[in-house]
Amino acid sequence: MSTSTTSLGKGDGNHDGGDGNEPGNGDLNDPGRAREQANAVLTDVPLTHGSLPRRAAPLTLLAFVAAGALVWLAGFGPVLGAIVAAVGYTAVIYGWSRRVEGRRGAFDRFVTAVVTSAFLLALLPLISVITTVVSRGAARFDADFFNNSMLGVVNEGGGAHHALMGTLIVTGMAALMSVPIGLMTAIYLIEYGRGRLARGITFFVDVMTGIPSIVAGLFVYALFELFYGPGIRMGFMGSVALSVLMIPVVVRSAEEMLKLVPNELREASYALAVPKWRTIVKVVLPTALAGIATGVTLAIARVIGETAPLLITVGITRGDNFNPFDERMATLSVYSYTQYSTAPGFAQEAFFDRAWSAALALILIVMTLNLVARLIAKLFAPKTRA
Repeated sequence: MSTSTTSLGKGDGNHDGGDGNEPGNGDLNDPGRAREQANAVLTDVPLTHGSLPRRAAPLTLLAFVAAGALVWLAGFGPVLGAIVAAVGYTAVIYGWSRRVEGRRGAFDRFVTAVVTSAFLLALLPLISVITTVVSRGAARFDADFFNNSMLGVVNEGGGAHHALMGTLIVTGMAALMSVPIGLMTAIYLIEYGRGRLARGITFFVDVMTGIPSIVAGLFVYALFELFYGPGIRMGFMGSVALSVLMIPVVVRSAEEMLKLVPNELREASYALAVPKWRTIVKVVLPTALAGIATGVTLAIARVIGETAPLLITVGITRGDNFNPFDERMATLSVYSYTQYSTAPGFAQEAFFDRAWSAALALILIVMTLNLVARLIAKLFAPKTRA
């Protein structure tokens, strides 16, 4: 028993101590030699992958967009051209990146290519609409078109002065009704509403957001028919119909802006014994003014091109009528629709040109309102100290 133990002890001692003559022991005890061996191994292992040139992705995209355009011009249609451009760009950029940048870099390039292709595909209908409207509407987009009405015009000539003024009047009155109601509702929901009434108002605002525009027109027509009889048409009815569509948009936008006002500002005002209503007027609303104004502008842009409710409630007229409480009025959307739908067979081009010019005017008004909204948000946003 003691002999075995002694033998094991000697063996362990010889193994642990060693004489330094076994292969590899000297290498392990020499830091310089160990570093050389590690460098020799790591030299053959790429720790990082290469990367594509900075302009590789945009140039590849441009090349396949050109290829898709050639497919379109060859007579295969825009849909096939768009598919060729999107699929070809995604496949090539993924394969190229997989070879140069490795699997992880290739996957990142693949996702970026898919997002870029989806964005461009979504942009195609918008570009197509704008291009078509501008090319077709430029024929009559002149001073005569905006200074003349259709009164006394049979075929050629005429303009949309009455429709432009009617659009501004009807939409302006709708904004005058919608903005106070929507803003007051949003203030109540954020600052005061906590019970069932607030939940009920929120529910009805959500429902009104999804109401089809023609339903709003039918509702307003049925309401005014009770007081004025069947066949009633006037500009004020159109304003009420548009306000039904505008109010939920104003409520939602104002509500979100009021939520962004820091509670610290309210609490600081309350700490100075300022009443709640005065805090709302002097602190909350000025802080959220830029966002509220932007939401109101976008709400106006959303309803200014409505056709169905105005066709039911306002109708159309050939001459100027600036009184929204007296008879029918003309609006740009209904004017464009009637010019296109009632064009006779012998003078279609004149009617079509007027319809496209009215559509171009509407697009320019909507684009202007969106630019105004961005300008308001930029100029009147609360300034923060760096």
